[in-house]
Amino acid sequence: MIIVDRALQERAAQKRPIRVGMVGAGFQGSGIARQILLSVPGMRLCAIANRTLDKATACFAQAGIEATPVHGRDALAAAIREGRAAVTEDAILLAQCSEIDVLIEVTGTIELAAQAILAAIKSGTHVVHMNAEVDGTVGPILKQHADAAGVIYSFSDGDQPGVQMNLIRFVRGIGLRPVLAGNIKGLHDPYRNPQTQQAFAERWGQNAAMVASFADGTKISFEQAIVANANGFRVARRGMLGPDFSGGDPSSPLIPVEECLPHFQPYLENADEGLVDYVVGARPGPGVFVIGITDDERQRHYLNLYKMGPGPFHVFTTPYHLCHFEVPTSVARAVLFNDPVLSPAGGPSVGVVAMAKTDLEAGTIIDEFGGFHAYGVAENMDVVRAERLLPIGLALGCTLTRAIRKDQPLTFADVSVPAGRLVDRLYQEQESRFATASHPASQLQEVPA
Repeated sequence: MIIVDRALQERAAQKRPIRVGMVGAGFQGSGIARQILLSVPGMRLCAIANRTLDKATACFAQAGIEATPVHGRDALAAAIREGRAAVTEDAILLAQCSEIDVLIEVTGTIELAAQAILAAIKSGTHVVHMNAEVDGTVGPILKQHADAAGVIYSFSDGDQPGVQMNLIRFVRGIGLRPVLAGNIKGLHDPYRNPQTQQAFAERWGQNAAMVASFADGTKISFEQAIVANANGFRVARRGMLGPDFSGGDPSSPLIPVEECLPHFQPYLENADEGLVDYVVGARPGPGVFVIGITDDERQRHYLNLYKMGPGPFHVFTTPYHLCHFEVPTSVARAVLFNDPVLSPAGGPSVGVVAMAKTDLEAGTIIDEFGGFHAYGVAENMDVVRAERLLPIGLALGCTLTRAIRKDQPLTFADVSVPAGRLVDRLYQEQESRFATASHPASQLQEVPA
């Protein structure tokens, strides 16, 4: 926020606000809209696209602004030029609008998100998103398209991957080498589903399947995968180590995350690359941590003096993540400083693959993230390619061609893929560009055009 706040104040004084369009008006989208409209100088939320207009309209109404439904490119552009808040059902229309500087994507979808993000990139518009699922599936190729177009493609600060990346940059900045980036969770149960999470979702006004994806490990797998892909990190094993200190009881006393170090240290001492992982039942939650190392004995002496332990491994933490509150800062970083919070560094090093949540019969159509059929786990891409594992971001909507037992991974050979999806074409393009020599593009799964 330091530096960014003054830059935004200057844009406000110049009456040149950053012009923002947003796709998605759900729980997080509503919070982002409220934050921009009521608390951020130098930034203007111009338009929102959502499948249901009433939710988009309600985002503006909470700030006392009456929004105008628009249809067509000219009507949208005119509304933005004239300073009128606009809403539309057409995400691609908004993504392609030349009157906005940046598109915030916050739908939680895969196919629609990929379409909107790619349309914005091809229109020369920066993209800031909160969609770890699309980034963990086809983020590296979207970043390549963004680089070619000269725009920023970035995950957002405020959510745990962005907070981890900020902390990684801090650790590097003081001269240590980050060797593990970690997420702190209160619950992990791969068999949670929308039914088990319904009461919690209703209490907080959230979608039950989305909440279930937090509990069943799919979300944390995507979050850690995109941190890995931004840094060239890996996972120690399929699903990560994930030491659980809760005893299965989220209300149990929390241990300091520093006490988790012995569970990771054997995997770090001879590792050539950094790792991503998580813990359950530690504090500060729901924060993040980064383990850094230095061989400089004098610097270790100073760190020990400053209560960071004797080393050589030192644990740094951020005790919170504030989601929508910090999205505008990410927008400003992208537009004003060309500084992505987090984006893929190259090809993917970690993917998220689909595992059967229960015994599945042939003919089953895989449902949503956090649904009744599958959960996601993080796996190193060399294994994903060697075993032809099915990314869960591609699995949704696929039909099983044979029965799969509970807790077994799905492969491309197990499903028929719906025709005509952009996300499949992007994944194939991504693999064609980044697959290792041992798994050339000619061996990759073909998907329908």
